[in-house]
Amino acid sequence: MKKNIAVVFGGDSSEFIVSVKSSINVYQSINSDIYNVWKVQMKGLDWDVLEGDQIISSIDKGDFSFVKNGEKIKFDFAYITIHGTPGEDGKLQGYLDMVKIPYSTCGVYSSALTFNKYFCSNYLRNFDILMAKSVRLFKGDAVNADQLIELLGLPLFVKPNAGGSSFGVTKVKEKRQLLEALELAMKESHDILIEQFIDGKEFTCGLVKLSDQELIFPVTEVIPQNEFFDFEAKYTVGKTDEITPARISPELTHKIQQLSSRIYDLCDCSGIVRIDYILKDNEFYFLEVNTTPGMTATSFVPQQIAAMNKKLGDVLGLIIEDKLK
Repeated sequence: MKKNIAVVFGGDSSEFIVSVKSSINVYQSINSDIYNVWKVQMKGLDWDVLEGDQIISSIDKGDFSFVKNGEKIKFDFAYITIHGTPGEDGKLQGYLDMVKIPYSTCGVYSSALTFNKYFCSNYLRNFDILMAKSVRLFKGDAVNADQLIELLGLPLFVKPNAGGSSFGVTKVKEKRQLLEALELAMKESHDILIEQFIDGKEFTCGLVKLSDQELIFPVTEVIPQNEFFDFEAKYTVGKTDEITPARISPELTHKIQQLSSRIYDLCDCSGIVRIDYILKDNEFYFLEVNTTPGMTATSFVPQQIAAMNKKLGDVLGLIIEDKLK
């Protein structure tokens, strides 16, 4: 009998629309000859099963099931494509653990750690992972612009501590821009990071480790036309050159792939993860861990899998079967 796979998307952050796009590609890529694949949209307390764009049933949160034509259908597996809360911060993972449904991503603790950029960075500093200096602020904290600039220099980045897709991120070049940047970031998260600017090129590396094998994907070089890799650069065709495999030496390729593998293990990751860096003076500076990375047709991970001469659906199938064991 075919297993019922829920492709879970939506969520409660600004990344909702990105999640929708990711879910379409994942839904179309999972082999429907092997699995019954269902779309599950989550927004707040509304959890619904969709056929096309139409809601056909609500989810019974007691056991993660639904009813169609009088038949109760219980999901066997959840492929999570929610970027942001509750799919990337561990909340949904905790629920699925409680109802004993395996899922595609990192577990509760790993998701919570990596979603909080400040916690994750400070944890990884203990293992001599290179990264920019940063300061964390909460709403209502007094801001001393002169002290921040003295510590971090200019330009600097202001970003939400918990968020993605570059929502609320500003590259601050002058002192007078700082307050407006802080206000913008606070709209996305109750705490924010003010981060040193590392002048270099951006690279990203995806990978997945299974019980019997690991796949470390080819590296992508990211060249935004905008000031930095902001939301427009990420999701507007022609705004960024994305080169896979990256135009770096075999030695640097090996270096970033091994560093990504180490961070994956240090953060106790699971499923497909993508890790972002800045390369300066032949050293990779860690930016962040993405535990539910974008999976649209043009996103980095699908590009990297294609560069391995593999099909996205085959890799997704490996993850599902591995988690169902």
